[in-house]
Amino acid sequence: MRVTKRAPSRPREGVRLARRVAEIEPFHVMALLARARELEAQGRSIVHMEIGEPDFPTPEPILRAGLRALQKGELFYSPACGLPQLREAIAGYYRTRYGVELPPSRILVTTGASAALLLACAALVDPGDEVLLADPGYPANRHFVRVFEGVPRLVPVDAGSGYQLAPDHLEQHWGTRTAAALVATPANPTGTLVSAERLSGMAEFARERGGVLIVDEIYHGLVYEGDYTTAAALAEDVFVINSFSKYFNMTGWRLGWMVAPERAVGELDKLAQNLYLAAPTPAQLAALAAFEPETLAILEDRRREFQERRDYLVPALRGLGFEIPVMPQGAFYVYAGCGRLTRDSFAFARDLLEQAGVAITPGVDFGANAPERHVRFAYTSSIDRLREGVSRIAAFLKTS
Repeated sequence: MRVTKRAPSRPREGVRLARRVAEIEPFHVMALLARARELEAQGRSIVHMEIGEPDFPTPEPILRAGLRALQKGELFYSPACGLPQLREAIAGYYRTRYGVELPPSRILVTTGASAALLLACAALVDPGDEVLLADPGYPANRHFVRVFEGVPRLVPVDAGSGYQLAPDHLEQHWGTRTAAALVATPANPTGTLVSAERLSGMAEFARERGGVLIVDEIYHGLVYEGDYTTAAALAEDVFVINSFSKYFNMTGWRLGWMVAPERAVGELDKLAQNLYLAAPTPAQLAALAAFEPETLAILEDRRREFQERRDYLVPALRGLGFEIPVMPQGAFYVYAGCGRLTRDSFAFARDLLEQAGVAITPGVDFGANAPERHVRFAYTSSIDRLREGVSRIAAFLKTS
């Protein structure tokens, strides 16, 4: 007897999605970016100060290495933890830049820093576990926690702590279900650093309570003043995240890494195998050139240019009435109070785009700590474009 297969019936109310999807917010700035692109397509000139992506192209030595890899065609899967030669090169970078001896076995190459943060959350967070994060902070970090059924616990921070978590914050907010604290240094959106002393204090506090410290260092290299070192130099039980995207100008290559405690590497390897198998092989082969002297010289020239942009933009914005109580020490962001100028930072950013052709990021993307009174400026455009942007903002403020 022939059996006729019926197509599955269509759900009357659409596809049922997991609750977590509704609790993960989009990047609101993407709507502003899409609108900015529409205006550009109409012939409008837009000054982009919203996107956290270096405007510099990938350095030529990295491009050449990537091209050689493509031409050779040896582009098969790598081990889940990354190509051995790249893990060794990263370990060498820690040795020369920070004076830290790390065994390559503790380094896992990942599909961007995002994959490293996902691995850390997958390994450390059980359903209902809490992770402490600074508010304001990079929005995806709290969403990584939520994806694994954890609870992101946002801790309001202000200029008094440099917009960063400190040991006293952990003492106040650490609870029985807290599994970890996640800090970023330099931070997005504030560009501020966490001192080595404070990092050590937080790592010790977490250790004493059976938790861990996760340190996001993806803007390392883009530091303009003050002493800093990697958290990997301070403790062996800290999870340290880094990336080839920001300092190394390799955003689209999707490559990052993690320095993990030795005891966790095997489990992280297993998770990587199952979650994404391995980082892109062409990107890994290209990244071998990232640590060459020729490349580092290019990157240091660019770092100095970022510093020149910061040194122009911060006083210029202060002169327009924006409040910037803490000078950003790294990354390429200025987190500015706009409470003197508006009561609604999203409406302010929208009107600034529509009327003046300047795109910035409203505070709503970075948490619940007075987002309506803050905006973020990214100095990822040339200094001439930044000057043009400041001029347009000044004219906008006069007419609004």
